[in-house]
Amino acid sequence: MSTSPVVDVEGKRLSLSNLDKVLYPSTGFTKGQVIDYYARIAPALLPHLAGRPVTMKRYPDGVDSEYFYEKNAPKHRPDWVKTAPIWSRHNRRHINFLLVDDLPTLTWLANLASLEIHPSLAFASDINCPTMMVFDLDPGPPANVVQCAQVGLWLREIFDHWGLKSFPKTSGSKGLQIYIPLNTPTTYDVTKPFANALARLLEHDHPELVVSDMKKEVRAGKVFVDWSQNDEHKTTVSVYSLRAREHPTVSTPVTWEEVERALKKRDPGLLVFEAPKVVERFEKMGDLHAPVLKLKQSLPQVQPVAAAPAARPVTVDLAAQAEEDEPEPKSEPKSEPKTAANQRAGKTNSKGKSAPKSPAKKKRRAV
Repeated sequence: MSTSPVVDVEGKRLSLSNLDKVLYPSTGFTKGQVIDYYARIAPALLPHLAGRPVTMKRYPDGVDSEYFYEKNAPKHRPDWVKTAPIWSRHNRRHINFLLVDDLPTLTWLANLASLEIHPSLAFASDINCPTMMVFDLDPGPPANVVQCAQVGLWLREIFDHWGLKSFPKTSGSKGLQIYIPLNTPTTYDVTKPFANALARLLEHDHPELVVSDMKKEVRAGKVFVDWSQNDEHKTTVSVYSLRAREHPTVSTPVTWEEVERALKKRDPGLLVFEAPKVVERFEKMGDLHAPVLKLKQSLPQVQPVAAAPAARPVTVDLAAQAEEDEPEPKSEPKSEPKTAANQRAGKTNSKGKSAPKSPAKKKRRAV
């Protein structure tokens, strides 16, 4: 990539600065390399940013120095950089969020040392309608991404029972993130309680490993299933975004087979990817996260989940719904043992028999 301070990017002239400045001291990864990475990964990244309000996380002096989040688009931006005014109830005013729809804007963003890019789960044109649901699996030491892989596979199993596809990506930091594309009319009032109920279901079924509570003091050695990201006021790090870690790691889409392999080998290094490797993966494998943009799915109708008071055991309602939605086997055993959820909720299937075990219980394994 040219080190010239002025470059032409798709007809837009940009003044680039301090290209030799080291932003990742442990590896010597420079600002010029950051810009180069984003230029190379742009064909994969830009479709996941287009039309979505973006929050920048800027590290002007590198990952070992101070950083700041920036939601409001800088006033000194070029006139061709697009923004979207989004009402903020907390600030009681509109915030002009950036829209990163093209390579010139992405390059300008990288030149600001915005190492991390955090888009909304919704488009600016319909900010209250998320197009996806996300679970951020965050390990509390000594747990790591291997334990997150186990929890992610339990989540996949639950969604498989509803016939819904899910897509994993590394956080690029410590954990794993699971996306469920929707691309159908919904609201955060539906997706957030649903995600909360699923997190509590996993915590109920696997208390030795899973926690749904945000309190850090209860997360040691466990995986926090962060359901709260499903909120109009929050953003999740974008797929293909760099992370401000010791090395220039990237939030990378992976296959479920790769997740299974990392769990089987108990090797967290199998789910860590740095910028050059991510570009190679995209050139070889394409965008593994592309279905998240187009695949249309609807969450099952579980009314008690969305409307349940705080004291109600919504995990039981959700588990029972998953069991009732499961296709009946071709040949049924003479009798089936009741699960703990069935015993408390008194749920039976359409033929009066106890429902099968909850999907999260089927492949329980120690990690």
